[in-house]
Amino acid sequence: MLEPSHNDELPVIPGKRYFTIGEVSELCAVKPHVLRYWEQEFPQLKPVKRRGNRRYYQRQDVMTIRQIRSLLYDQGFTIGGARLQMSSETSQTDINQFSQLVNQMIGELEQVLKVLKSR
Repeated sequence: MLEPSHNDELPVIPGKRYFTIGEVSELCAVKPHVLRYWEQEFPQLKPVKRRGNRRYYQRQDVMTIRQIRSLLYDQGFTIGGARLQMSSETSQTDINQFSQLVNQMIGELEQVLKVLKSR
């Protein structure tokens, strides 16, 4: 098992689609029982569950776990503080994506208006 370390010392995430809890434990230097606990505390963590309730994490889950680990272990956040930080970052990302979508729609509507005016 890897010792807790800074994110820049964690192993490279292999190019696989799914990872077992044991693999994620190694990749993120976090014990499996901690991963199961974080699933309850962080709504962003939702591994796919298959036969026998086995968890399969995707690459995005591994990256999210590394982010949570950094907030808790490196930056000293509490679980509640890390949860707030994660949700505010998610909100900001959602706002940026929404803003891009609105701007794209405005551009498309302006093109439609131009076509209608030229008739």
